[in-house]
Amino acid sequence: MNGPTQAGDLSVADIVIRKTTAAQQVADGLSDLILSGKVMPGQRLREAAIASELGVARNTIREAIRLLEFAGLVKLEINRGVVAISPTRESLSSLYSARLVLESSAVEHLADKASIAKVRQAYDTFIDSVATQDVGTIVRNDLEFHSSIVSLLNSPRIGQFYAQLCRELRFYLVFLSLKDSQFVRISGVRDEHKPIMEAIEAGDVARAKQAVIDHVRKNEERVASLIFRHLPRDMADTGAKSGHLS
Repeated sequence: MNGPTQAGDLSVADIVIRKTTAAQQVADGLSDLILSGKVMPGQRLREAAIASELGVARNTIREAIRLLEFAGLVKLEINRGVVAISPTRESLSSLYSARLVLESSAVEHLADKASIAKVRQAYDTFIDSVATQDVGTIVRNDLEFHSSIVSLLNSPRIGQFYAQLCRELRFYLVFLSLKDSQFVRISGVRDEHKPIMEAIEAGDVARAKQAVIDHVRKNEERVASLIFRHLPRDMADTGAKSGHLS
């Protein structure tokens, strides 16, 4: 018979392993729809309709919505209810400012050859994926390449924060790619990312930093220009009133 747990001991005997809850399953399913571009920015998610179609309780849907809100994929708007995230110029500028700081700081750390090799692997996977013409795959690999750059900082906490930024950005990029087939042209993808990769492999911090800055700023301008063009007029007007790109 085991004695009482001593100070500093860890007892896991009372932990119960449970299957994923219904709310988590609904949240995962809705997340897939949102990130695949099947839900537009600003589109309402009607709890009653979702509950009826899935045959689950409204409370389950509410819990799923809370999970999505925590993940940054939906928000609650007055008089509209729950909607998929939609950008304003201010929020988009803030997102790209964070990207710029993290990625430009990361390329100051080019001493670890093993980490640079991982960046190269992510880059090759990304470039190869463009030929598939699968929007979801291309966008995911694009962001994984940029995440591999941020990983040069060797900070799991920063990596988690960047992953949150990528979740929001992935939604916008998939939406744009589906609306504008020229958004992921293979020649353009190579031209935009090759200078970054070459500078990183050369160990040229100044050149890598400038390449990252040029890429992020150009991408921000392009995304803002396209996304507000493709959003419904009422959402685009709301975004235009919320601030200006720097």
